[in-house]
Amino acid sequence: MSELLDLYEDYLRTEKKASANTISSYLRDMHQFEATMLEQELELTEVLTQEVEHYAAGLTRKGRSAATVTRSIASIKSFYNCMIALGIMDHNPAKGVAPAKVERKLPQILTGKEVELLLEQPECTDLKGYRDRAMLELLYATGIRVSELIALDVDDLNLSAGVLRCASKGKERVIPLYQTAVRALSEYLHRVRPQLVESPSETALFVNMSGDRMSRQGFWKIIKFYGEKAGIQADITPHTLRHSFAAHLLKNGADIHAVQAMMGHSDMATTQMYMNYAQGEAVRSAYAGAHPRN
Repeated sequence: MSELLDLYEDYLRTEKKASANTISSYLRDMHQFEATMLEQELELTEVLTQEVEHYAAGLTRKGRSAATVTRSIASIKSFYNCMIALGIMDHNPAKGVAPAKVERKLPQILTGKEVELLLEQPECTDLKGYRDRAMLELLYATGIRVSELIALDVDDLNLSAGVLRCASKGKERVIPLYQTAVRALSEYLHRVRPQLVESPSETALFVNMSGDRMSRQGFWKIIKFYGEKAGIQADITPHTLRHSFAAHLLKNGADIHAVQAMMGHSDMATTQMYMNYAQGEAVRSAYAGAHPRN
């Protein structure tokens, strides 16, 4: 989407009267940001606030100076202000984002009981309820990214074999499905989806109530709704079930290499983050069960 950066460069030069050095540094920041977003299969116009926050935190973890991180955030904010000025977007996802602290925080991970409570929320009394339950069950069963969830086609499911084929970033992985997820997906696929989809050429597995492929924004609203309905205090995001999937598997003894493969992590260090959580939970459990004052 380099054409947007071309528009941004012209905006800086003509509207903001920015210096050559400022234009050069802002564009360099934005090319780096765009490259990172494209690795996550996101166009610049699809970015949400959480992606900007994670990007800023990632720069800090990589050892970038506070000044560099601050300037990068300023560049991103400036770019989206330009998009608003040009009428391409109506909001700035970088608004309110500040440089991340140095310490690396674990992602939000739900307890087993919280996951059960969340998965129980969709009421299978209408088409939407069946669809939403299938989506949530699939996410927790496989740990796939939200971008991967909405990109799924019907042919990616093999319910008879109980597996999902997920192709992303030029790689393909096959992930098993537990039986509850298979049943929820089967009900949705055979009973509900045909009533939502009007065009026989539509290949999307999950569609909105208009029959079009589900969007990231649409799913964001869905999971936030059910999190609030369940009364869960944790800040639930579209990736919460992905994080919980990995942490719970490792806590229950799954091989870290198998979890890495299912998550699609290229770097073991990313998967190791969840192992640290699992080990911490094991220590707390052992303490609670063995300390005489408990």
